[in-house]
Amino acid sequence: MSKLGDLGAKLYRGEVGYDFVGKRFLWYGVSILITITAIVALAVQGLNMGIEFKGGAVFTTPKTALSVAKVTEAAEEASGHDAIVQELGTGGMRIQISGLDTDAATDVKKELATDLKVTEADINADLVGPSWGEQIANKAWTGLGVFMILVVIYLAIAFEWRMAVAALIALIHDLTITVGVYALVGFEVTPGTVIGLLTILGYSLYDTVVVFDGLKEGSKDITKQTRFTFSEVANRSINGTLVRSINTTVVALLPVAALLFIGGGFLGAGMLNDISLSLFVGLAAGAYSSIFIATPLVVDLKEREPAMKALKKRVLAKRAAGAAKGESADAVHGSDDEPQVVSQGRQPGRRR
Repeated sequence: MSKLGDLGAKLYRGEVGYDFVGKRFLWYGVSILITITAIVALAVQGLNMGIEFKGGAVFTTPKTALSVAKVTEAAEEASGHDAIVQELGTGGMRIQISGLDTDAATDVKKELATDLKVTEADINADLVGPSWGEQIANKAWTGLGVFMILVVIYLAIAFEWRMAVAALIALIHDLTITVGVYALVGFEVTPGTVIGLLTILGYSLYDTVVVFDGLKEGSKDITKQTRFTFSEVANRSINGTLVRSINTTVVALLPVAALLFIGGGFLGAGMLNDISLSLFVGLAAGAYSSIFIATPLVVDLKEREPAMKALKKRVLAKRAAGAAKGESADAVHGSDDEPQVVSQGRQPGRRR
């Protein structure tokens, strides 16, 4: 077995582990700080909305010897607006300028033909109205709302309402951070970005449900034993799925990172940035929230129950009595014949 596989087995069996739940207030603080930063960035800088949302014109030129920088300068001088220029595989340019109406677009087209030394007929101009982008945004908000409602209903039925609430908070956390990063870096928000934002919800929810499934199995009949508190079972569930969560996230991030840093960065395929940045940030935030936010929130909600409070008192009392007799912590944990709280029936990293 590989070292990572051996570590996963030890984490699953509870032989090693990190106290994620015990240090949850640290992670809450980190998340609150990141979320506040994202909200401030949105309030101060706002989002750089694409032409699909603001309206404008898109010019496609034939092959030209001018560089992207020179074409950008010419387009901005001709229009009086900021221009986004991307080099096409044919050697031509795609020039995107927001805030142009039909008359202004005609004048800009003429000046571009002169500056690029091509005929006006060779430049294709398309006007984009802001209403199209608004329709996409409205449908996205509607889809997001329906998705959230269905997620809460499903998790409340499959697990319990506390897990549904925790998962919903984690999803909002991931979306806020991702949108905040867009505001900070100034990447353009396009329909591709909206698709990316909706896509990451599924990845984020997947990791969360995997941990919740382990927690549900591990906490079955938990009040019938005095070996573990609910928070300890939750922590064992996180550690038991930790290696799997890391592997899943890394495998998902690698192709997205290639799109973002190689395709969008080195190769200059700027259109790839629209969706790849939202996927990259969202996947990372989703893995983080499923481990550090969602399950600890469930613990905070669950341990408010009288039954869980009573269980914690019994467990701590038993340990105190064992310590008074000079018993080791392992002896106290294994001093009775009660069944293991965390099921050993499945192999690490395998789904039922």
